[in-house]
Amino acid sequence: MLAYHETWFTDARPPYDWGFALEPLSAILIGLAIAVAAAWRAVGLRRRKPELRFLEPLGRLAPLVPRLLAIHAGVSLLAQAYGGTYLAPGLDLPAGWFGTLLGIVEGVVGVWFITGYRIRAAAWLLVAAGPLGMIGYGMVPMMERLDLLGIAAFLAILPPSDDTAGAVQASPQLVTAALTALRLMVGGSLIILAFTEKLARPDLAVAFLDDFPAFNILKAMGLGVSDETFISMAGATELLFGLLIISGTLPQLVVIVAGIPFNATLFFLGSSELIGHLPIYGAMLALLIYGSNRIYAPAVPRFATTSPRNLVGRETRQSWAAT
Repeated sequence: MLAYHETWFTDARPPYDWGFALEPLSAILIGLAIAVAAAWRAVGLRRRKPELRFLEPLGRLAPLVPRLLAIHAGVSLLAQAYGGTYLAPGLDLPAGWFGTLLGIVEGVVGVWFITGYRIRAAAWLLVAAGPLGMIGYGMVPMMERLDLLGIAAFLAILPPSDDTAGAVQASPQLVTAALTALRLMVGGSLIILAFTEKLARPDLAVAFLDDFPAFNILKAMGLGVSDETFISMAGATELLFGLLIISGTLPQLVVIVAGIPFNATLFFLGSSELIGHLPIYGAMLALLIYGSNRIYAPAVPRFATTSPRNLVGRETRQSWAAT
């Protein structure tokens, strides 16, 4: 029960306390998370790809990844527009014309993503939704939703085709460029949340645990782990997940391990948790599918060194030449 968003389920908004992140236990756990992530990448780069061969059949879905990502993000955006929230379940749309504008933008992008037709423009519209949100909500809440920006960047680089299924055959180089943006922003979102909702804002996490005490599963099991200790552990774990996603190594194992806490919260927090986490689920599905494909698996942990614009232009020219 380590992957949860306090601001989605409590109205408490206490001030930040960076001293908590510097306390001995928190500092040790943060350092341990960084060390584990570094070791994971060093070992993972030397392992065969895919690392779990029995999952290779999932790799056949690789041409559908852009379509699947668009659907995950689109359903989340549309559901939030309908429910009166903006980009995150904890951000209520403000009253008045500005809130109406935000809701319209959110809903239009959601429907556009779900249709899957010419969605590169919709991806850029989602990118613009972040600065628009900063006007009403501030910078930090929008930075916490970098996962949505990651999907927008991915789809701007590698959108689905306009046929019914949206399947697209892309080069490993273009997949690397799209996945680099996705990994950096989804992982960055988790790292930011590890601090803004736990390690640098412990009182917020305490307020959440007061309402949902079962989430401190170690205390519930009678192990005597205090809420403060559990918050340090939860924050460090979320930090580790973010670093592992950015790393991109051994993606099949990362998705399986991270999927346990991300899915366990659904039984307690319901539809809001599902709707809010759909973009992260989509990103993990993309890593799992590409990581299970023998052609694309070596591209997953790489970082793009060529401009995505050049790659997109080159593949577009090749596509026209082939026709």
